[in-house]
Amino acid sequence: MNRDINNKPIELDDFALFKQTLKGVKPLKQDQVQLKRAKKQPSVALKQQTRQQQSEFYFSDEYVPDIDTSGTVNYVREGADRYLAKQLRRGDYAPELILDLHGLNKETVKQELAALIHACKKQHIACACIVHGIGERVLKHKVPQYLVQHPDVLAIHQAPLEYGGQGALLILIALPEDPSFGR
Repeated sequence: MNRDINNKPIELDDFALFKQTLKGVKPLKQDQVQLKRAKKQPSVALKQQTRQQQSEFYFSDEYVPDIDTSGTVNYVREGADRYLAKQLRRGDYAPELILDLHGLNKETVKQELAALIHACKKQHIACACIVHGIGERVLKHKVPQYLVQHPDVLAIHQAPLEYGGQGALLILIALPEDPSFGR
């Protein structure tokens, strides 16, 4: 015997009446559109964590490269043209991005340097200026030491006076050959 939702027995008359009522009814076709769900935007914390991972990978406080940071800072990556440092000094390259590190601690500086290098590569900018100031000379010594550790930094030179002189550095970035990088 057939039963309804409330577990009551269905009389044959009721069932026959139902069939008669539905006689000639056509089934409906599926006419709904299935929408794709929007992708979630990464949270600010996730972006911060990614930026922090990038900076921790490249910049170490324990590594001390053999560069003189007490005088005019001058560095060219091994295998690159030595003439690049001279071109930076003469002003052949004008920085398109300027990063001011005044008032930042070493950990924040690492994050900002990694972000600057990534932004240069993404926007296809070869030269940037980093203003570290002079102050107690902590950043003046640490910033070049961090930069020489990064594989995308081709050359570093003390900035000309118009960009900060002894309190700033000009850097050249190795740009990706694929112009669609970062787009």
